[in-house]
Amino acid sequence: MSLHTTPEAPRAGELTEEEIAVFLRDHPDYFTRHIELLDVLRLPHPTHGAVSLVERQLSLLRERNRQLERKLGELIRVARGNEQLSANLHQLALGLMRADSLDSVLASARDLLCSEFNADQVVIRVIDREGELLAPYSVAQGDPGLNEFQTVFERRRPVCGQLRPAQLAWLFGDYADTVASAVVTPLFDTQPLGLLALGSAEADRFHPSMGTLFLGYLGELLAAAVDIRLDRA
Repeated sequence: MSLHTTPEAPRAGELTEEEIAVFLRDHPDYFTRHIELLDVLRLPHPTHGAVSLVERQLSLLRERNRQLERKLGELIRVARGNEQLSANLHQLALGLMRADSLDSVLASARDLLCSEFNADQVVIRVIDREGELLAPYSVAQGDPGLNEFQTVFERRRPVCGQLRPAQLAWLFGDYADTVASAVVTPLFDTQPLGLLALGSAEADRFHPSMGTLFLGYLGELLAAAVDIRLDRA
């Protein structure tokens, strides 16, 4: 025969646990007026057994402080990273302004992107509508490889992460096998001008969840410089 214990029912005149809980919620300053009770109350602790309410509150406050410190540290790292990105974009803008020809713009952009943005591979492809190829940066308007990036052009914003094998091969050629992650930014004026691609040997260097605001600015800068030089040609 087994016995089953159940919580005792409150006797006449006694408050139930639910009523006590409601009272404490309605009177959050109760223990301020009865501070001597804090040392009497005991709460379960995951590692230290029963502890007083004061100790438990202190433990919770310390954990919250640690969480806030981690969040603050992350915000500081992001702010410093954004500051560095702004400086890199500034250097790129200066380099593009100094360039006196389309070839010079593309060469300067490629060199600056390699040095300032720590990309292992940088590829710029400009759609050549006049049939005057600007190797190694140009691509014919009807090149089938452009079809691989139709979605990128339609969305008009950078795409980050792992590319399809056909996309990698078209962009990076012999170096496709060394690119584990990439970002592709469409270049636009009123119509597609081309593509900018940065490749990395690190699989998590460019990932789908990363912010693309600066990458968008980067594409706009390069597109404007290319468009101006094309008009001069």
